[in-house]
Amino acid sequence: MAHPEHAHDRPDLPADLDEAAHRCLVAGFEGTTAVPDALKRLIERGLGGVILFTRNVRDADQLRGLTERLRELRPDLLVAIDNEGGGIGHLVRAGAPEVPGNLALGVVDDTELTARCADALAGHLSSLGMTASYAPVADLQHQPRNPIVRTRSFGADPALVSRQLRAWITATEARGVASCAKHFPGHGGTDTDSHHGMAVDPRPYDELAADIEPFRAAVAAGVPMLMSAHVVYPALDPGRPATLSPRVLGELLRGDLGFDGVLVSDALEMKAISDRYGEAAGARLALAAGADQVIVAVADLDVTLACRDAVLQALRAGDLPAERVLEAAGRVRRLARRYATPRVSGPWDAGAGLEAARRAVRGRVLPGPVRGAHVVDLFPPPHPALNWGGEDLLTEVRALDPTATGTAVTGEPADPAGLVAEVLRRAEASPLVVATYDAGLHPWQHRLRDALLAGRPDAVRVATGLPEPEDEESHVCSYGRGRVNLRAVAEVLTGG
Repeated sequence: MAHPEHAHDRPDLPADLDEAAHRCLVAGFEGTTAVPDALKRLIERGLGGVILFTRNVRDADQLRGLTERLRELRPDLLVAIDNEGGGIGHLVRAGAPEVPGNLALGVVDDTELTARCADALAGHLSSLGMTASYAPVADLQHQPRNPIVRTRSFGADPALVSRQLRAWITATEARGVASCAKHFPGHGGTDTDSHHGMAVDPRPYDELAADIEPFRAAVAAGVPMLMSAHVVYPALDPGRPATLSPRVLGELLRGDLGFDGVLVSDALEMKAISDRYGEAAGARLALAAGADQVIVAVADLDVTLACRDAVLQALRAGDLPAERVLEAAGRVRRLARRYATPRVSGPWDAGAGLEAARRAVRGRVLPGPVRGAHVVDLFPPPHPALNWGGEDLLTEVRALDPTATGTAVTGEPADPAGLVAEVLRRAEASPLVVATYDAGLHPWQHRLRDALLAGRPDAVRVATGLPEPEDEESHVCSYGRGRVNLRAVAEVLTGG
């Protein structure tokens, strides 16, 4: 039965326009086997795509069955996922190839190796029946206080990032998987996570120009999708975030960069949009501004239906031109014709990720293997939206050296002094390893590390995220916190 609060479960617009409006939506949902009835109805009406998350994954066979059921409902449905690699691991349970995050690939700066990593991810996606990947990140990481880009970026140099993007996009395309460069025109200059609030990049246009260059390179490389940023750029449009800005999406992206692929919004339930505009108004405004698809990633399909209804009502009232929605749907159809049917997937290099992680490790030269160490691993709770998995260094060290002991500290402890005293006592007769993760963003890690070093100045220091400049000479740096990053550091520490 249709939800009574959604009065437009039955089309009352011309059929082509009703289908076009649905093509402009990408929906998240709950479940690993059955397709919810509300989602079935959306797919029947023309839904453009679905986005999967960890909540939809139990194992590889289950996931193949789910993607087959979805495509049986509509063969040209795009089935997408965030598949950046590194610490973002929605497909771990499905046997995903392990690759480091982009920053480690940028540190190595071997485009052939980056291509092998991207090929492994895309080949695995295709084997599971998925046809679109919301990756790679094209943002430059140059704001030390940025809380969300960091090791997801290939680096701060536009030329380096551009060549890495070209390698990733080309390898993904060769697998018949649609890639998506994000977050246009760049999220790396903010100090706010747009998942949690409105982010603003206050720099003048001449400084923003460097951030736009990787996207220009992605367009030149034939990237079929770009994703917009929920960020306000006063130099471009002081009134609206990029996702809702005709100036950014129209004049800059379509006009200056000449992009004619599918422009998809970042998720509308992110606080930068939902708190200020609401998801439904955000959907209407994003499409009016020039987006071709809007993502409603939250599993509650009532939110997706409310966004759909707002678009239909705006079409009815003439607030959203029919020509704009038909244009957007046309782009989505072209994308679907090219990518919606998965290719038969051949083998990929499952070892490319670990090779890249090993080659990325930099910093302090150890005097020799640190065996039987006590490992203190400091890191914040995983980011819920990105599913950073909470992997810990101690587990990887113990896999190579079972005599190692340690402590994983996943957040500021209630009794820091007591923790420091206990660690120093337990490590009194052992080498001590102190690892931090983005300590510049988390002062409690600085305090604990400094207190431990005061008692043990001989401790080996490790930085598992984006290191601070002063740490790069004194720490072993992994430039990422995916499992292969931690394994590569463990090998350096233990000589394994």
